[in-house]
Amino acid sequence: MLFTQLLTLENIRQGINCASKKRTFEIIGEILAPEADIPFNYDENETQEKDIAKEKEICCTDYFFTREKIGNSGLGNGVAVPKGRLPRGTKPLATFLQLSEGVDYDAPDHRDVDLILAILIPTELCGEFSLKLQEITERLMDKNLCKKLRIAQSKEEIWQIFKENDIQYLEQTAHILDVENNENDCENIKKQL
Repeated sequence: MLFTQLLTLENIRQGINCASKKRTFEIIGEILAPEADIPFNYDENETQEKDIAKEKEICCTDYFFTREKIGNSGLGNGVAVPKGRLPRGTKPLATFLQLSEGVDYDAPDHRDVDLILAILIPTELCGEFSLKLQEITERLMDKNLCKKLRIAQSKEEIWQIFKENDIQYLEQTAHILDVENNENDCENIKKQL
């Protein structure tokens, strides 16, 4: 999976000030809530749009807290990938935060976290998405990518960094596939001889 398939420019934040892991989850909830398909039982006459928006933010934040109780999403090297399950939806929702200073995240290496890729995955897509999530997490752990993301000065620059990383990834994947195909071709030729 590509970063640019998962993220949108609008869901990237640069230089965010946060005092705690809890506050990062609240910010993530605020960013993702407008896109989240969350079912509510409410009376349209009595409920205002502002109330619904706030409830969606709370739900999104809670989805991350619920998953975090199962296991810490801090990966090390100042990176975290919190995730949560949406009750329904057609695609994963994601946001990326570059924090101005790291926050205590109880990460395995005890390093404060300053780069966060948060993902909400619709329940029905969890199985299909697990390998993609593992792949994108591994890519995000690349030290050169992290270094570039940390020094980026705008969300547009962060988006460009992700685009360039996706291009490199596609080129590497194409090369690996080409090599595998050539090896298979060689094996097929050998069998024909």
